[in-house]
Amino acid sequence: MSRDLTTQETAERSLIKTYRKSLWNPFIAAVKRYELISPGDHIAVCVSGGKDSFVLAKLMQELRKHTDHPFQLTFLAMDPGYNQANRALLEKNAKRLGIPLAIFESGIFHVTVQVDKNPCYLCARMRRGSLYARAQELGCNKIALGHHFSDVIETTLLGLFYGAQLQAMPPKLRSKNFPGMELIRPLYCVHEDAVVNWRNYNDLHFLQCACRFTEARDASGDGVGDSKRQEIKLLLRELKKTNPNIEKSIFRAIHGVQLDTFPGFKHRGAAYAFTDIYNGSPWFDGGANA
Repeated sequence: MSRDLTTQETAERSLIKTYRKSLWNPFIAAVKRYELISPGDHIAVCVSGGKDSFVLAKLMQELRKHTDHPFQLTFLAMDPGYNQANRALLEKNAKRLGIPLAIFESGIFHVTVQVDKNPCYLCARMRRGSLYARAQELGCNKIALGHHFSDVIETTLLGLFYGAQLQAMPPKLRSKNFPGMELIRPLYCVHEDAVVNWRNYNDLHFLQCACRFTEARDASGDGVGDSKRQEIKLLLRELKKTNPNIEKSIFRAIHGVQLDTFPGFKHRGAAYAFTDIYNGSPWFDGGANA
């Protein structure tokens, strides 16, 4: 007589069986395509408590089981000021899923709740800095975040519509403030819908953002509130009704930017104007064909 599987066992099995095509395969594709993990790496997998970071943690555990190139993992969570119920949910999910989570506390929510201009940006910056610092203290050389394919698309459109810039979210980047540290995004090719399906299949319940700004959005009644990211998410949902491949098109576009058609661009912090580099620059060959 076979025994019932635990929540952890069911979640792990579903990653490489039920959702192999939509989760495991694109996860592996991103790791290989963007060379995110090297033998000997010590990676801090940052777990915020949401669905994305938890599925990332489980995928990284599975990869470590099956890889021929050993690397170390530390599962790191920062409590930015969660209430008691949210902190308890974070700890409960980590235990149920078999993730040995190291939790440290910060007062980030206390700081950002007093800021009126770009509080989400400030919160993200402060969170990242805290995670870098703690990961470095623990001997890690990389931090892994749970940003996925859908985040990449939304961030690109947010920059275009509201930031007046054509800027994407890179799959990895070196830290400027923490020498020797690197940020990687192993879910870069994973669609959010796949994460949602995995969560629902396993009947799991994770944290949302858990800050006052998310609460305000939920209370607005339209699902948007003051959230521009949520506005972009809803816009894409509408556009996909007539063009189901619109997100794939945007994703391919950021992988094939045609610099010689732009009147200006930035590279490694330096600005280049078309009129300055039209003639003789290695970036341009005299301009696009007329």
